[in-house]
Amino acid sequence: MVFKRLLGKGGAVSGIPLEVDTVIPDEAVQPGGLLRGEIVLRAPDRDVSVRAVDVKLVANASPALGKSAEVDTDSGDTFAHFRATSLFTIEKGGERRVPLRFRLRWESPVSEVREKRLEGVRLALYTLVDADGIEDRTDSDPLRIGATPLHEAVLDAFAAAGYSGGSAKIDDDFIPRTERHILYMRQGFRLVDTQAVTGPDRPQHLEVHFHTNAVGAEIYVRKAAQHQKDWWKKPPALRYVAAHHEVGHVDFEARVRQWIDEVAVLPEKAVDDRERVQYDLGSPREWVDT
Repeated sequence: MVFKRLLGKGGAVSGIPLEVDTVIPDEAVQPGGLLRGEIVLRAPDRDVSVRAVDVKLVANASPALGKSAEVDTDSGDTFAHFRATSLFTIEKGGERRVPLRFRLRWESPVSEVREKRLEGVRLALYTLVDADGIEDRTDSDPLRIGATPLHEAVLDAFAAAGYSGGSAKIDDDFIPRTERHILYMRQGFRLVDTQAVTGPDRPQHLEVHFHTNAVGAEIYVRKAAQHQKDWWKKPPALRYVAAHHEVGHVDFEARVRQWIDEVAVLPEKAVDDRERVQYDLGSPREWVDT
């Protein structure tokens, strides 16, 4: 184990009142699965009263993850924040082991597909300690979340149709007109035509978004606009649905070929079909359909 030393107020003058190490298995957990681990805390110099130990999961974390004092532990977009334990005292020279158990939300972003890391995705687990005399409060660990079998079946079907890619992008915004729970972020997989037969019936680049839940996923497919973040400024997307239990029983390759054909005929130009709202503080709200 590698412990992160949390300095007391005043730095080295006040000694090092607490050491912390968060241990999680070096294996991917799927959305909906149970993240397991252990948080180990030691008080080498004196008694330490701990008020709380929290855990934060973030996407778009700093590339410099690891047990280093230079790690930017405030970077990234939070997609889970929970309390591991609270209110205990570690005596001088003592140790406290806190079990880590958390059920990942189904909408959690993934960092790898079939054990291959996705370029452009950085997930991290931060351990935050609230204790007397602690100034530097955070331990940082890389986090692996693997694609569900449904993710893999759909992406494999795109690969069979000639579209593959090992990169994705996580935006701190949601997919419009979807049932939102807690997460306000979306992950887009970038797919490239590998058959070099791009034409009117075959886009060169595609974006695929999964909005996953316990039953399955809403799957959004569109022509790619990789450098455009705003959903409404991208080319229009088509929405499809698939269930987890269909994996192994449904011909996703046939479905995906149909999806590609349907997306190919959509316009390149963005289509913003939202309803805009005009507010008049002196009268009821008026909806204007644009």
